[in-house]
Amino acid sequence: MARNSLGLDKAPGDTRVVVAMSGGVDSSVTAALLKDQGYDVVGVTLQLYDHGVAVGKAGACCAGQDIRDARQVADRLGMPHYVLDYESRFRNEVMESFADAYARGETPVPCIACNRTVKFRDLLKTARDLGAEALATGHYVRRVAGEAGPELHRGADPARDQSYFLFGTTREQLDFLRFPLGDLPKSETRALAERFDLAVADKPDSQDICFVPNGDYASVVQKLRPEAVEPGEIVDMTGRVVGRHEGIVRFTVGQRRGLALGGREGTDNDPLYVVRLEPETRRVVVGPRSALGRDEIALYDVNWIGPATSGALDVLVRVRSSQTLRAATVELTEAGAIVRFAEPEIGVSPGQACVVYDAATGSRVLGGGFIKRF
Repeated sequence: MARNSLGLDKAPGDTRVVVAMSGGVDSSVTAALLKDQGYDVVGVTLQLYDHGVAVGKAGACCAGQDIRDARQVADRLGMPHYVLDYESRFRNEVMESFADAYARGETPVPCIACNRTVKFRDLLKTARDLGAEALATGHYVRRVAGEAGPELHRGADPARDQSYFLFGTTREQLDFLRFPLGDLPKSETRALAERFDLAVADKPDSQDICFVPNGDYASVVQKLRPEAVEPGEIVDMTGRVVGRHEGIVRFTVGQRRGLALGGREGTDNDPLYVVRLEPETRRVVVGPRSALGRDEIALYDVNWIGPATSGALDVLVRVRSSQTLRAATVELTEAGAIVRFAEPEIGVSPGQACVVYDAATGSRVLGGGFIKRF
């Protein structure tokens, strides 16, 4: 039998696919496409936190309205839809680690933690329990058949590529995952939503972290880790006090705005940037832009899905989700990895991810890890 569009040796009607439905246009179109191709589609939406706080909140991926939108799409498509209570898992795996990272003086990426744990680990197991042979999501990444198995590649539309957030995907997970939108631009996804007459066709994209109302992440951290918002000193690189702050949680390496230093006697009046956070002393260290350059960084909690390698490998990397790819080398170590940049990298922030791509095309995700404090 010829393989179906998901690469499985079964007729679509005999292939059950669970679709992770957030209530947004991307996951809704994913479900509609698979249903239109004749697959046995089951929609699953995760309840990740207390919706009593979030009902009616626009621009968040997990609010109560989003669950209603997902259910409406499933009804429109004539497919079963389940809402699973993952609230305690989400709090333990994502929210608590988010607050811990800020308390350590890091800048976390909670969407990566969510994908690695609640979505691609726990939901994938649930999909198998439901008899599915694949879990499909609305992410803009591509799963490409390679000689050694499926590979993870950047989305075809550079403006929508979400590979940075999925570097933690394991080989085993990639075997089971499918990304039907990976070859599409967002405009075509919107057009498909119109074609399938989905009520979410004009729904705005999510902007905020789903559990952070109005982008005020400091208030969330304050509730979970009050010590992270204790006041302290802002000092220059010589240790001279140049200001005060209301909590290191409000700062990230490379930040310039919000320092509120005013006039500074005895210091160079060139613009100052956050160079380092010292949670042990509650100090924010500031300095000139030149002090931000890093020639190399160490990574921890590394996930490697590229070919086996030893020694320094020429690669392309990004240390922020919206950043263009940078030339570098990566060397895997027992503790994680060392990344050396071809040119000094400005504004590297501990806790953020460094994602590694192949040097030849910059398309294939080889792996990545989280940036250690320095």
